Amino acid sequence: MKTKSGGGFRNYVKKGFLAYDLMFLPGLILLIIFSIIPMYGIIIAFQDYIPSKGVFGSELNGLYNLTELFARKEIWRVIFNTFFISFLKIVLGFPIPIIFSLLLNEVRLQGLKKGVQTIVYLPNFISWVIMSGIVLDMFSTNGGVINNLLGLFNVPPQHFLDDENYFVFVIVITDMWKGFGWGSVIYLASIASIDVSLYEAAVIDGAKRFKQTVHVTLPGMMSIIIMSAVLNLGNVLNAGFDQIYNLQNDLVLRTSEIIDTFSYKLYKNEYAWSQSTMIGLMKSVVSAVFIVSGWKLASKLTDYSVF
Repeated sequence: MKTKSGGGFRNYVKKGFLAYDLMFLPGLILLIIFSIIPMYGIIIAFQDYIPSKGVFGSELNGLYNLTELFARKEIWRVIFNTFFISFLKIVLGFPIPIIFSLLLNEVRLQGLKKGVQTIVYLPNFISWVIMSGIVLDMFSTNGGVINNLLGLFNVPPQHFLDDENYFVFVIVITDMWKGFGWGSVIYLASIASIDVSLYEAAVIDGAKRFKQTVHVTLPGMMSIIIMSAVLNLGNVLNAGFDQIYNLQNDLVLRTSEIIDTFSYKLYKNEYAWSQSTMIGLMKSVVSAVFIVSGWKLASKLTDYSVF
């Protein structure tokens, strides 16, 4: 038994599995310290939390915070805004990185291809604190680029960021602009992994570039597309706190107040720590349900599985 065990361990090390485990260990430690251990704070959602008493000193009050939260008259409007903005971002923003990666894959000049990639990636690395200033300048009624372009067609300046009818669409469009370049990275990688012999076979069969894209490239990307779609379902309640909080104002609160900004203001302005924690817990539960449902649906309809 000892000989077999020793030999098994030596084979384990020789095959490199131990090295993979050691590489995985720092990430696991960080996950435990910063994500798993702090989860004990979820108990605040079921307490009448008082900071001076702490988590373990505050009294439990069951589901009182949940009932108080849904007793607020603005909560349903906030939930609707969150779902509506998230839905627009997912439905309108999801195909853009896929289309962009397919188009960029057709560029044969490597210098041009890399230059375009660099330009479209850059916005992803700019925080919304800075990006919001750029967006405010772009849509300004006083010399903003967008209104200057509209002026060329004799259209009067529009208050895009002060009009609740325009604001949501500005949010969606600027979010797509900021993220589609980085979102295309995974699709470009999946295209690069497709077997070249499949394209050669398609050429022999007389398929032109468009048919090669439809019958070779897209099927080769399908597993990544499905995985991304399922993961996007988990963000159905993440409408973009950083973006909206930095761009919203009192004139557009009715259509721009989302769960995250509402929760933050509960904590900051009303010191409603327990209700704010309850919102976070609800978001996590709903996101988990959507992700699991997405995996099940993908497995049933397309025989796709993460395992």
